[in-house]
Order: sequence, then structure tokens, then C-alpha cells
Amino acid sequence: MKTIKHLFLSILSLSALVSCSSDDDAPKIVNEEEVITTVRLELTNAFGDIVVLQSQDLDGEGPDAPVYTMEGSILADTEYVGEIQFLNELENPAEDITLEVLEEALDHQVFYIYTTNNAGSTVTYTDLDSDGNPIGVATTFNSGAVSTGNTLVVQLIHEPNKTGSGVSDGDVTNANGAIDANVTFTYDVN
Repeated sequence: MKTIKHLFLSILSLSALVSCSSDDDAPKIVNEEEVITTVRLELTNAFGDIVVLQSQDLDGEGPDAPVYTMEGSILADTEYVGEIQFLNELENPAEDITLEVLEEALDHQVFYIYTTNNAGSTVTYTDLDSDGNPIGVATTFNSGAVSTGNTLVVQLIHEPNKTGSGVSDGDVTNANGAIDANVTFTYDVN
């Protein structure tokens, strides 16, 4: 009986050692969602005029609403080179999340969605990821006709379906993925 008991304890001890081996799968790396407090869209025309649309939410997920500002005037029927920047200003110095978006370009796309009174405004992607799909950090904007109360929604999508119908043309409908940033700018075209 003692032999069976010792054999049982030996097998139990051996199985415990085997199950605690160091060759277990390494833990999966989790890509934490970045905090984005500021979205800054800078538009520059051929004359060197710069327009800046900015949303700043310095309390992050706190109760205070974002502050929207616009510097400069958007001229009618004018082409602008657009560059967008995503910042975490809760860090000191501010962390430029745009760099991560570009480093992980296959997993990100910025969408520009006109919701009202766009009066012929268009956005064209001018940057591509390594698969030839748009990123949306660099763009070309055509301002369209004179108009007031234009609304532009800017969404940064993490892990969009870049091969979905219309996605490469900037249609967010079939993009899926997770929204990392979502801001709405209202502006006039003079």
C-alpha cells in the first residue's frame, strides 16, 4: 500500500513540475488605446495661408467638453494641403500620437466625413500604407463654394477593414474597427 501511495505522490509531483514548465506561451502583447486629447487639422494653400481647426479636451475622459477653435479663413474654390495631428497633452511634454499612427499605418485610417453644407468640398488622401491603402494623415482639401455652417467629422479608426467597399475612398460605412478619435469641426468658406 505504501508503494502505491509513494508512486501516486511521485506521479503527482512530476505532473506539477511538467505543468509549471517555462516553455508556456508568452503572454500576448496588448496594444493599449492611446489617450488623444487634441486633434489639430492644419490646412495650407498655395499662397502660404494657414488655417488651423482644433479640438482640445484637456481633461481627457473627464466631464469638461472639448474646446473647438479655428485660426484663419478658408477661401472658396481653393486647394489646401492638409495635415492632421493627434496629441496627448496630458503628458509633459505632449505625446505626438500621430507618430504611432504612421508607425502602425496598416492598422489606422483617418476618415473625413462631410455631414452638412459641404458645397463641393472634397478630401483626397495623399499618403499610403505599405499595402497601398490610405492612411489620411496627409491629404488635399478642396474648399468648394462660398458657404456657412459646414460640418466636417474627423474619425481616426484603429484596425479598419481597409479592403471594405469604399473604405479606400474615405467611406467609413464598411470600415468597422474601433474609433480612437472622433471630432466635429464647423466652419465657413469665404
